[in-house]
Amino acid sequence: MAEDEGEKTEEPTAKKIEDARKKGNVPKSQDASGVITLFVAILALLMLFGFMRDHLVFLVKYYFSMVGNTELTRDTLMNIAIVSMKEFLIIVIPLSLVVAISGVLGALAQFGFLFNTDAIAPKFEKLNPISGLKNLFSLKKLLEAVKTTFKSLTTLGIGFYFFYIYTKELPTVALFNLHDQLAWMVEKAIILALIMLFIIGIFAIIDLVIVRKQYFDNLKMSKQEIKDEMKNMEGDPLIKSKIRQIQMQASRKRMMAEIPKADVVITNPTHYAVAIKYDEKKTRAPIVVAKGMNHMAIQIKKIAREHNVHILQNPPLARALYAQVEVEREIPEELFAAVAEVLAYVYKMNKK
Repeated sequence: MAEDEGEKTEEPTAKKIEDARKKGNVPKSQDASGVITLFVAILALLMLFGFMRDHLVFLVKYYFSMVGNTELTRDTLMNIAIVSMKEFLIIVIPLSLVVAISGVLGALAQFGFLFNTDAIAPKFEKLNPISGLKNLFSLKKLLEAVKTTFKSLTTLGIGFYFFYIYTKELPTVALFNLHDQLAWMVEKAIILALIMLFIIGIFAIIDLVIVRKQYFDNLKMSKQEIKDEMKNMEGDPLIKSKIRQIQMQASRKRMMAEIPKADVVITNPTHYAVAIKYDEKKTRAPIVVAKGMNHMAIQIKKIAREHNVHILQNPPLARALYAQVEVEREIPEELFAAVAEVLAYVYKMNKK
C-alpha cells in the first residue's frame, strides 16, 4: 500500500503546474515556435519584397555611379561604407523586428506571458566537464539528434523532389523574357517555401503533442504528494486542531475574567451556569458574559463566590439562556421579563 502511494500515477494538480510555471518550467516546443517564426518571416518577406528591392536597386546604382567617376580616397571609402551600412540596416531591421516579434508570439501562444530569471541565473554545476559529457552522450541527446536528422532529411527530401520537378520546366522558362522569368522564379520559390513550411508544421504539431505529454508525465504526482499538498493548502488537521484549542483557551480565559463583573449567575443548579451583566449606559439589554455546563459551570460558580457575585437557581431560565444566547451577546426579547425579575431581586439585595 505504501509503495502504491509512492508511485507517480496521478495527474499533476493545478498548484503543482503553477509552481512549476513560477520556476520557468513550462511545455515549450522549439519546432512550433520555429514554424510560427518561419511563417511570419516568409509572409514579411513577401510584404517587404518591394521595399527591399528598391533599396537594393538604389545600392547597386550607387555602386555603379562610383565606377570611373570618383577617386577612391579615404573619405570616399568612408562614404561608401556609411551608405552601405545605412541601406543594409534599412533592409534588414524591419524583417528582423518582425521575426523577433513572431518568436515572442510563438512562445506566448504556447504558455502565455511568463517572466522568470531562473533560466538565466548562473548555474556553476553546468561548468562541470564530467556532467557536460554525460549530457552530451545521453540517451535523450541521441534521440534528439535522430529526431532532428529525420525531420531535416524528410523536409529536404520533399523539397528537393519538388525542386527537381521545377527544373524540368527550365527549358521552357529560358524562352521567357527576363520579367516573366523572375515572376516564374518568385512563384516557384513561394510554392516551395509553403510546401516545406507545411511539412515542418506537421512535425511541429507532433513535437508539440509529445512535449506536452512528456511535460505532464514529468509532473505526475504520487497519492502521498497530493495528500501532503492538500495538507499544506488547507492546513495540517493537527495544527488546525491545536490552533482551535489555543483560541478556545484564550476565549475561555477572557470569559472567566468577566465573571467578577457580572451582576448575577443563574444556575440549573448543577449542570448549567450563565453569568449576566447589565449596564444601561452601554447596552440596551443585559448580556451574557459567561456560560458553561458541568465542569465549566462549577468553575463559573466558584469564581462568582470568590468575588461575591449573586448565584440564583432558575433551571428553566438557565437552560434557555445557555441554549439561545452566545457569550457577549444580548438576551432575546422573549427572556426580558424573566431576566428582569432576577435582576430586580439582585438589585434589591444589593440595595440598588
